Amino acid sequence: MTSQNLSATKQPVQQSLVSLLDDVEGLVSPPDVCMRLFELINSPSTGANDIAEVVSIDPNLTTRLLRVANSAFYRFRRKIDTISRAITVIGTTELYQLVLSVSAVKSFNDIPNDLVKMDTFWKHSVYTGLLARALAVRASILHPERLFVAGLMHDIGSLVLYHQRPEAMRDVLLLADGDEEVLYQAEIDRFGYSHAGVAGYLMDKWQLPEELVLSIKWHHQPELAGQASMEAHILFLANHLVNESEQGNFMGSPRAEIRVPEAMLALVGLTEDELFFAFEEAAEQFPSTLESLI
Repeated sequence: MTSQNLSATKQPVQQSLVSLLDDVEGLVSPPDVCMRLFELINSPSTGANDIAEVVSIDPNLTTRLLRVANSAFYRFRRKIDTISRAITVIGTTELYQLVLSVSAVKSFNDIPNDLVKMDTFWKHSVYTGLLARALAVRASILHPERLFVAGLMHDIGSLVLYHQRPEAMRDVLLLADGDEEVLYQAEIDRFGYSHAGVAGYLMDKWQLPEELVLSIKWHHQPELAGQASMEAHILFLANHLVNESEQGNFMGSPRAEIRVPEAMLALVGLTEDELFFAFEEAAEQFPSTLESLI
């Protein structure tokens, strides 16, 4: 297929996504605090106090960030009691990613829907993010904390679809019966795009790094993720394993036992022992991280 023809086939999907998001206010662009922080972080004259000043304008955001900083997510020995201190210890880039995470939870929690329990949805998302980060550490991925953000955001397209296409999604969810791979293919058959595609589109608008956008967009087909192949395969693996875990299935209905995709483990260069320890780490961090974010 020529690049011209490929571009032509993408246009209807892109137009459909734009139409889908027309009346979901406030999602296509990130919150103002994220935009301001993005500008500051990319300015050579910015200091920690400048960033702290922007974050501190929002007391709720400040409280949530400090709760995450003092949770098992980081395991710092000393209490982090100011945003300036958090920046010093965590770094500006990771603080920005945490701001994105907290802002996304708040923004997407405001989408009304009756097809999913929000606590179940966020349990799955947070657990996937924690496991993806733990796997990325063991796979020697650069800046593994990015994979937490990808895991947290990977299914936000589902919330949009539940709200904008409730009747069609009710049918699709019944067909999927708790199997997200079936759900993914059914969405494509029904709409021409999937929850992963919607999430990737939104995260591109939220100015996430391209590797994260691609890993989110292709977390069900990681072989199509191009330059983000490793990130997408790790996100696929984390999502698959969390869906089969006792408290992580995206619809709250885990399978009888966890099936380890050995070929996928080999592809990302991990052993079953490393997978076991990654699961242990994610499970330990899960309660306090969930409480801090939600």
